[in-house]
Amino acid sequence: MPRPLGELEDAVMTRVWKWNRPVTVREVLEDLQQERSIAYTTVMTVLDNLHQKGWVRREAEGRAYRYEAVSTRAAYSAALMNDAWSQSDNPAAALVAFFGMMSEEQRVALRDAVRMVQGPEPQAPGAAERPPVSEPSEENPAADGDASGR
Repeated sequence: MPRPLGELEDAVMTRVWKWNRPVTVREVLEDLQQERSIAYTTVMTVLDNLHQKGWVRREAEGRAYRYEAVSTRAAYSAALMNDAWSQSDNPAAALVAFFGMMSEEQRVALRDAVRMVQGPEPQAPGAAERPPVSEPSEENPAADGDASGR
C-alpha cells in the first residue's frame, strides 16, 4: 500500500522520473536550487529515504551513488488511486464522485484508457459466421443471397 510522497520527496522524484536515467545527488540538488534554497545533505537524505522505501534503486559510482526510479510516475499515481478506492466502504459511489470531479478532457482520457485495457470491441454473436451483405448490382445479380442470380 503506497504512502503518498511528501512535498520534498515528490520534488526529488519528479526530477528522477522526468530525467528517466540514473541521477546523482548533485544533479538533483542543482536543479532544486533553482526553485529553493536546499542543502546537499537534505537531498542526500531524501534520496536515501526513497531508496529505503523502495521508490529508487541505487548503484555506487566512486564515492557517490546514482539513483534510478523503480517505477514510473503513472504507476505511482495508479497505485495511489487504487489504494484510495480500495479503502472506500462504497467503491462504486467513490468512483461516481471521482468521475464527477473530472473535466471533460479527463473523461475522454478515461474512456480511451478503458478501451485500451478492454481490447477490441467484441463482435456480436454469430457475426463471424455471416459474410458481409452486399447490394445486388448488374455485375453481381446474386448479391441478394440467391445463388441462382434471380
